Amino acid sequence: MELVAMHVDNAKILDSQLTSQVVNYIRAKIEDGTLRRGDRIPPEREFAKELKISRASLRMGIGYLAAMGVMKVRHGVGTFVEDGPAEFGRSALGLLGALHGFKSWQMFEVRNLLETTLAALAAERGSEEHFTVLAEELAEMYATIDDPAEYLIHDVRFHRTIAQASGNPILAAVMETISTALYEERRQTAERAKDRKSSLEAHREIYRAIRTGNPVEARKAMERHLQSAESEQATEKSVRPRRKPREPKAKPVSA
Repeated sequence: MELVAMHVDNAKILDSQLTSQVVNYIRAKIEDGTLRRGDRIPPEREFAKELKISRASLRMGIGYLAAMGVMKVRHGVGTFVEDGPAEFGRSALGLLGALHGFKSWQMFEVRNLLETTLAALAAERGSEEHFTVLAEELAEMYATIDDPAEYLIHDVRFHRTIAQASGNPILAAVMETISTALYEERRQTAERAKDRKSSLEAHREIYRAIRTGNPVEARKAMERHLQSAESEQATEKSVRPRRKPREPKAKPVSA
């Protein structure tokens, strides 16, 4: 058992190192002007070859950047540098959580206090541009419902857009910090989710309430969603990840 635990820990360290490699590489490209806002990054195969990492590792790094709001993934189109300013260092909450042992229920308590208000404000203050982005993210969630990692990216972006639609940049900044911590936590268990369809329907209800300018219903829809998400996430954590079957050793070819 100790050997298995050590193997899992080493795998997590490697994942973290590869994610940092992708983040640092793209950050350098942005800082030296090679990548600018709205630019499309090279195709996955080409980019992975350039970084000398696997495509799976590249996706992990891009997913992290997308959750941070630096990159935008458009299903079937490509991955782009966000039009907004590239900001790094939003992972402080996740680091503090690891240091002080923040509990999942504590995160959901904060989210319930914050996001229900954000949803109500978005219904009152959101612009057509915000509504369009919400609709796009919802469509991407439909398109990626069978891909947990991609679905999670658009899920996080949906909630971030609601924060931006609230019209309060301070609340939006707080939500950015929570979004990054949320993504880091969820990407470890998202593939174990049993019912993304109910999650999708909950997001559709939130969108409809915001789009029709109904702050009371938007608040209620968000509250229902967060209660369901807390229960679902607890279930995800209780399910042990399936171990990949060992590949049979190749038999030596006789001369």
